[in-house]
Amino acid sequence: MSGNLRERAEGQPSASESPAGEREGQVGAAFARAAADRRAALIGYLPAGFPSVDAAIAAATAMARAGADIVEIGLPYSDPLMDGPVIQEAVHRALSAGVRVADVFRTVEAVAATGVPVLVMTYWNPVDHYGVTRFAADLANAGGCGLITPDLPPEEAGPWLAAAAARRLDPVFLVAPSSSERRLALITSACAGFVYAASVLGVTGARASVGDAAAGLVARVRRHSELPVAVGLGVSNAAQAAQVAAFADGVIVGSALVRRVLDATSADAACASVASLAADLAAGVRAQTGSNVAGHADSVAAKPG
Repeated sequence: MSGNLRERAEGQPSASESPAGEREGQVGAAFARAAADRRAALIGYLPAGFPSVDAAIAAATAMARAGADIVEIGLPYSDPLMDGPVIQEAVHRALSAGVRVADVFRTVEAVAATGVPVLVMTYWNPVDHYGVTRFAADLANAGGCGLITPDLPPEEAGPWLAAAAARRLDPVFLVAPSSSERRLALITSACAGFVYAASVLGVTGARASVGDAAAGLVARVRRHSELPVAVGLGVSNAAQAAQVAAFADGVIVGSALVRRVLDATSADAACASVASLAADLAAGVRAQTGSNVAGHADSVAAKPG
């Protein structure tokens, strides 16, 4: 099995032409398009409702139009254990302003109208409280493609997996450098769309460098799954995006984009700043286009039986 999506894309049918591609949906198709261009996909995150619902929609749509291949919309939560101070501040302000789950779906619908696949990133408690089946239905009706659940173990995800399958939504789970081979096999088997690889242990936040463990984690994940592997936590600029794009199928950026909104003096300024960074990051993931990316040969491995 080739562990690299870009290598698999060469000489293969497009996502719309192959049976497997038909099952991949919009998220898989976005990765396939990036792979066909010999590059990684750019995934950008912004929370709903910050600095207001309408301003968040404007910023997220600006990010999509500036080059994000996939957009994550965060569902603000009162106890965001995985998130660092930048995202914590943003979601606190969104909650203080009265954002609701319905506003999240409205944001998803508006961003999906750009043609870019949209997923919701959320802790599990709001989904459970809202109602799993109802949440899946409303997310699908809004045009959402799936859900990223950082605190939901696959062993406890049965109701969500069933609801997601019924609505053709992609369930995305996280793996970490500390994940054992057994955990990697279990988690990746429950994923659809892509596998979210946390580059470091700890909370979200822009960092001076991406963790050294990230490339090794991607290679380990590819021994268990043919799904695209996207790396998040720590990427903040085009150079880091290019670094991660050298070994991963996708580059996830959150805190750096949220910081642009926090630092902006107006909603219009936030849109312009987010779009500028998104364009720089998009250029970063394209820096590897057409090259023989170092480390790709190491990712070609047989899938364990």
